[in-house]
Amino acid sequence: MFVLELTYTAPLERVDAALPDHVEWLKRNYAAGHFLAAGRKVPRDGGLIIASVADRATVEAIVAEDPFTLAGVCDYRITEFVATTTAPALEAYKEQLPS
Repeated sequence: MFVLELTYTAPLERVDAALPDHVEWLKRNYAAGHFLAAGRKVPRDGGLIIASVADRATVEAIVAEDPFTLAGVCDYRITEFVATTTAPALEAYKEQLPS
């Protein structure tokens, strides 16, 4: 699992200009099963995405295709974690610690 933290690096006008394409990118990644949740931070200086993908290289490739990345309006911080406990609705995403 990965937490993707976006921090805007450009004025909101530039972020908003790329937003429709970013939303389509989000939809494609939900459909592919990569994303579990996403949303804006409060205050609105970026966003968060919870992703379930095989490895860091995959998540880095996905982030590289984000229209926000391509427009140069945000930086990403990628944090990997092992989801050893989950809510019942997310039971399918529960992971085991490596031995």
